[in-house]
Amino acid sequence: MTAVLEFAGVTVRRGQATLLNDINWTVEEDERWVILGPNGAGKTTLMQVASAQMHPTAGVAGILGEVLGTVDVFDLRPRIGLTSAVLAERIPRGELVRDVVVSASYGVVGRWREHYDGLDHERAEQLLVELGAQRLLDRTFGTLSEGERKRVQIARALMADPELLLLDEPAAGLDLGGREDLVSTLSVLASDEFAPATVLVSHHVEEIPPGFTHALLLRQGEIVAAGPKERVITEELLSATFGMPLIVRHEDERYSARRRSRQHAGTGRG
Repeated sequence: MTAVLEFAGVTVRRGQATLLNDINWTVEEDERWVILGPNGAGKTTLMQVASAQMHPTAGVAGILGEVLGTVDVFDLRPRIGLTSAVLAERIPRGELVRDVVVSASYGVVGRWREHYDGLDHERAEQLLVELGAQRLLDRTFGTLSEGERKRVQIARALMADPELLLLDEPAAGLDLGGREDLVSTLSVLASDEFAPATVLVSHHVEEIPPGFTHALLLRQGEIVAAGPKERVITEELLSATFGMPLIVRHEDERYSARRRSRQHAGTGRG
């Protein structure tokens, strides 16, 4: 397999603060990763480097066979599908959903004078169909629910047929129903052999879709553990990552976690 991300000693500093420290991480083209960690762990910074939005202070960041600092990022970024809260805020609220998606072909936010042919529009519509959002085609982005906006953003991220898909906290702000719909959508995407390598950022193990293969745990800018999720999503490693004793359950291909009570801690029972 070909690596789509190869980080060696990646470090990011801002002033006196170290946001990422000595990150060594490889993502292969057939893998689906989830990144977990508490607030301030460095998850979003890691995604900014992976999406060629930020250069590391030290180390080497290889992305899709290129090395940041030696490649024109404006050539590299269109090969990466990205969803994030920052990008969502840039989408005009009066933009039609069909235009929100199709404009990703040019890597722009907001229709202007660019031209799209019939194949572009067909692909945009097909992606919305696959994500269960076809009924939203002629709605404006500002009228959508938070869950609907998430689906549209994923369709947009896939529009240019990316080689790498990065999803930065896609379930943030969703209610229980919206979260479960999104997890189901991402599980279907993960099982598609033609889907790009995918990296999902979350705070919660409950948001890990079935079909995701690997996990990376971050705390204070450093990797606690990384590898196949069965070896990484454990009580010991998650407790170390979040700084508290946790009970972790795995049932029906889904995870759940809660703080270990004093009674459990005293008896040693899980």
